[in-house]
Amino acid sequence: MKILTINPGSTSTKVAIFNGLKRIAKTTIRHTDSEILAFETLADQIPLRQTVILDFLNEYDFSLEDIDGFIARGGLLKPLDSGLYEVNEAMIHDLRNHTYGSHASNLGGLIAYELASQVGKKAYIADPVVVDEMSTIAKMSGLNGVTRRSLFHALNQKAVARHYADKVNIPYEELHLIVAHLGGGISIGYHKQGRVVDVNNALDGDGPMSPERSGSLPVCSIIDMAYSGQYSKDDLKKLIQGFGGMFSYLNTKDAEEVSDMLASGRVEANRVVKAMVYQIAKEIGALYAITKGHLDAIILTGGLAYNQDIVQPLIETIEHLGDIVLFPGENELEALAFNMHAFLKGTIEEKQY
Repeated sequence: MKILTINPGSTSTKVAIFNGLKRIAKTTIRHTDSEILAFETLADQIPLRQTVILDFLNEYDFSLEDIDGFIARGGLLKPLDSGLYEVNEAMIHDLRNHTYGSHASNLGGLIAYELASQVGKKAYIADPVVVDEMSTIAKMSGLNGVTRRSLFHALNQKAVARHYADKVNIPYEELHLIVAHLGGGISIGYHKQGRVVDVNNALDGDGPMSPERSGSLPVCSIIDMAYSGQYSKDDLKKLIQGFGGMFSYLNTKDAEEVSDMLASGRVEANRVVKAMVYQIAKEIGALYAITKGHLDAIILTGGLAYNQDIVQPLIETIEHLGDIVLFPGENELEALAFNMHAFLKGTIEEKQY
């Protein structure tokens, strides 16, 4: 049972081949800024990314005909329940036309569909970033007409939560967990008996700052910036979504580079890391308050969970709240394979968009 998993990022394409749940080949293909900037739209990148994936398959002596399941990371779509979805015409329309927003993850379903179609097979996504299980109370923002959105690292959060459930031999649907995905973006969710009932919007400016995102900001200060004449709408969105957070202070999104700054005694780096850890701890603490003491574990995951300059002070700050479990890394390709494998075995059913 061969499974091809695809996870497109803004400057990379991560791809892997699995035999069942065993990974047999994996690569991260980097795309230069000049390559990406040569394309007018996201969809224009599809041929380039298809080509590098086909080259990867050829390198390991695989053809598209050898693949039983094609699955990719889901993009910005309408709010959806957790699960595995067939890439159909309605989904293709919304991904290609950025109906619900533009993000590199929109390319996942489109690329998987193009490849699968060449050999007469279907393509799928699983637990896209728009998985919405938030309670109606959690969605209320404080300003009528503005609603909090569920936009987070659903694929990895759900995968590590289920992994933890298997580890402790308790059904995911019976657990109370806080899962913190610590990566380029940071999302922290409260998993209440199998549903993420509250989570910060990790893309649009909500929650703690991250290596490249601003997190929550003083609203009136942003209004002042918007009307200053110095920024366009797109400029402000870029500051919040790609050039905010750690990058805005230290001019890097690389946590290891920041660790080098810490080791060299750079004071500003120390201040920024402390502030980011402080904000992450506050977000976890805010969710702890609504668990009413029913918390089985706090799970730390994502790429930053490897970085001791971030993880160690964070653990020291929140360890009084309960058990802390580390699942470092994104694990998204593995999570995609897990979902595809379950579908091919018949233990889960596909959903329609």
